[in-house]
Amino acid sequence: MTLPRRLLPSIASLRALEALDRLGSATSAAMELSQTQSAISRQLKTLEDQLGVTLFLRQGRRLVLTPAAADYADKIRSALRQIAQASVKLTVNPVGGNLSLAILPSFGMRWLVPRLADFARLHPEVTINLSTRLKPFNFALEPFDAAIHFGKSDWPGTHALRLKTEAVLPVASPDFLASRPPLDSARDLLRLPLLHIETRLEAWEAWFKGHGVDAARVGGTVYDQFSTITQAALHGLGVALLPDYLAEQDIATGRLTCVWGQRTTVSGAYYLLWPVQRDRDPALATFRDWLAGQTEDEDPLPR
Repeated sequence: MTLPRRLLPSIASLRALEALDRLGSATSAAMELSQTQSAISRQLKTLEDQLGVTLFLRQGRRLVLTPAAADYADKIRSALRQIAQASVKLTVNPVGGNLSLAILPSFGMRWLVPRLADFARLHPEVTINLSTRLKPFNFALEPFDAAIHFGKSDWPGTHALRLKTEAVLPVASPDFLASRPPLDSARDLLRLPLLHIETRLEAWEAWFKGHGVDAARVGGTVYDQFSTITQAALHGLGVALLPDYLAEQDIATGRLTCVWGQRTTVSGAYYLLWPVQRDRDPALATFRDWLAGQTEDEDPLPR
């Protein structure tokens, strides 16, 4: 389909509009884009003339986007990001492709990264770029092709590949336990300082419920990452509820010990998620097919 030329403005004009909307002034936009303020104003005026629509108003010496122009700039921002991302992929690895993957810090480092050497050996033509993310994000607003996420596979507009369910263990340092009375039941853990992870504040409540203990609003200190909560447990600050894959090495070396019971499976799982529109991306398809062979499930097909 051939679009009218006036509907395909120059990248320079679109960048000027996006920067003005985001930064709030032509001066700031000019500084970011390494241009003069008058050059920014000319590009905006050219864009306005080309589209035949009023894009900005003058308030004193300031340029202010109209509501319609601000909405246009928001859509242009996403398009510019996609163009830049596509350009990076083409220039960095024009043959096999490039995959930008968001990972959870602990799971990514302990579960995924040790397996990537096998992927690199089998598929040296594909480059994997990793970035850590703890909080949910929007594929439309961030430059990721896929992400590893814990929870449910119900993100709108995505497909998912289940990677691993999770089982947890309450662990503490041997010295911490040695200075306290023996534990005769799961309920006795309520006497101890309990360590919480910020992303799963209901984890202890669910653990106690699974052991027949009604323990709503379990108190304790909160940590933002598994790496810090693990260090807190190692240094005797309390009992941490850790995924088994994170605790097993410290348990094997005697630095941590299981406080009570066996592994307890929790709701939720680790998933690889990707936008529906990227289903046929060659680099993503290669990585996804390889990753399906690393999962614990008998039926690893995307759902």
